[in-house]
Amino acid sequence: MATTAEWVEGARVRTLPAAVAPVLVGTAVAWHAGSADAVRAVLAGVVALALQLGVNFANDYSDGIRGTDADRVGPLRLVGSGSASPAAVKAAAFGCFALAGVAGLALVVLTGQWWLLAVGVACILAAWYYTGGRRPYGYAGLGELFVFVFFGLVATVGTTFVQTLDVPWPAVAGGVATGALASAILVANNLRDRAGDEVAGKNTLAVRLGDANTRRFYAALVLTGALGVVALAAGTTWWALLGLLGLLVAIGPVRAVLSGAQGRDLIGVLKRTGIAEVLSAVGVLVGVVLA
Repeated sequence: MATTAEWVEGARVRTLPAAVAPVLVGTAVAWHAGSADAVRAVLAGVVALALQLGVNFANDYSDGIRGTDADRVGPLRLVGSGSASPAAVKAAAFGCFALAGVAGLALVVLTGQWWLLAVGVACILAAWYYTGGRRPYGYAGLGELFVFVFFGLVATVGTTFVQTLDVPWPAVAGGVATGALASAILVANNLRDRAGDEVAGKNTLAVRLGDANTRRFYAALVLTGALGVVALAAGTTWWALLGLLGLLVAIGPVRAVLSGAQGRDLIGVLKRTGIAEVLSAVGVLVGVVLA
């Protein structure tokens, strides 16, 4: 039987890679530009972490009240299992969004770039309407696109920008890498839940693509992540190719997905894909610093 500890583990797998990796990669590009700033990097990390936690709670709340989590293969959900009230989980989501807003406002003050407030509002709205509202876009197969844009491009390029006040193209390449790998985590998650989601009317991209194409898409995203690292290295230093070493961890998951892993076997794929994303980001940062 699922436990609260499993929920915490599931949240950790979904949260840490999407929050940490873009900040590490964005800071690596800022370091190469000679403008790395520890305070701004930490604040960017708080924004990313709080937003990702907020998405987790919001997703738990919205899916729970819709009954989507009634029959679930993966870790326990708080609302769906009755472990927490919908009101409490909703409050936790908005608390995380508020924390992200405070850290983001601090970055706006430090940089003097007030237009970043609009970016922050867009991030919070996108986080809530992923599964919230009358027409959640996560139920229309657009979840991976949201993850790629906001937890890849926006998070990585934004981290670089608040430190350099510039958008060098290696930051965009890094955003492609982190976005693709974060999306791969979601694809694996939705592949695991595909049958249940289809019954519940949650038309994720995995439901729309079907089993075989979803597996190919996962592999393509991991490959895109590797190509993004190569492009970033081409624009900074070839030492950044150390990021490819972290992606060696993803070889096993790719093989498992392409060989037809199902159900709970895909939980291991989720974990190892997340580990690969973080290790790849660490490798990029270490490589740039060494250079």
